Amino acid sequence: MRLRGWCKIQGYWDAYRGGTHRPEGRASLTWRIDEWLLACVANGTGEEVTKLVTTLNDGKVTSPDAVEVVVSPPFVFLPLVKSSLRSDFHVAAQNCWVKKGGAYTGEISAEMLVNLDIPWVILGHSERRALLSESNEFVGDKVAYAVSKGLKVIACVGETLEQRESGATTEVVSAQTKAIAERISDWTNVVVAYEPVWAIGTGKVATPAQAQEVHSELRKWLQKNVSAEVAESTRIIYGGSVNGANSKELAAQPDVDGFLVGGASLKTRPCDDLVNSVDLPEFVDIINAATV
Repeated sequence: MRLRGWCKIQGYWDAYRGGTHRPEGRASLTWRIDEWLLACVANGTGEEVTKLVTTLNDGKVTSPDAVEVVVSPPFVFLPLVKSSLRSDFHVAAQNCWVKKGGAYTGEISAEMLVNLDIPWVILGHSERRALLSESNEFVGDKVAYAVSKGLKVIACVGETLEQRESGATTEVVSAQTKAIAERISDWTNVVVAYEPVWAIGTGKVATPAQAQEVHSELRKWLQKNVSAEVAESTRIIYGGSVNGANSKELAAQPDVDGFLVGGASLKTRPCDDLVNSVDLPEFVDIINAATV
C-alpha cells in the first residue's frame, strides 16, 4: 500500500494527510490505496498551540479514509496536542536522538516518543543537516534506530541552490537516500520527503515538472537499489513553499505522493460564504488537494 501525500510546515506544525487516490499517468493492473500526508510544524506559546489545535479540529477535510493528517509541534507541547487534537489526526515529533537514551543532555530519544505514544517523527530536515552538521550517515543511523523502535519516519532529503545550479541534484538526493537504504531493510514505516533547500520558506517553489523529475529519479533509485516493491509502495512527498494555490497542480504529478508543508498551512484565506465571515485555514485547501 502506498500512502500518497504529505505536507510539511517548517518552523510550524506538522500535519499529515493521507487519502484514497489513484494518480493518473501511473500504469497499474490493480487499484491502490494512496494516503496523503499533510505535515505542519508549529512553534509558539501554549496559548498559540491551543489556538492552532482548535483551528485544525474545526477544519472541514476529506474523510479520514481519504486523508491522514499528522501534526508536529515542539516536544514540550506533544502531550498537549496529543490530548486535544481530533482523533482522526496524528502527532509527530520534530526530531529524536540517534540511539538509546543516556548522557545526551537535551536530546529526545525514540523510547521517550514511544512512551508518550507519539507514532511519527521527522528526521534529517535540511535545517538540522545545515545548522547542526547532521551528515547523511548520521541521519541514516537516526532513521534506522527510530524505525527499530516502532516509529514511523518522515526522512527528509534535498539539495541546496548551489547544488541544483551545478547539476548535482540527483547525485545529492541519491546519496542521502542511499545512507538510509544501507541501514534499513523494511521501508513500510518510512516516508521520503523531498525538500529542495532553496525553496523552503523562500517563496520560491519547484515547478510541478521539477518536483516530478526529482521524485521520479528517487523512485528509480529505489527500484534499482532496493526493490521494485519498495519503489512502488514508498511515499515520496514534496516540501518547499507549498500553498493552497499550487498544491493541486503539484499533487497531480504521478510521483508526488503528498506534501511536507511549511508556513502556508497556518495561513488563512477569506471565506467565500457570506454568512460566515471567519477566514478559513489555507492548510485545508492543501489537504483537500489529495482528491485531484
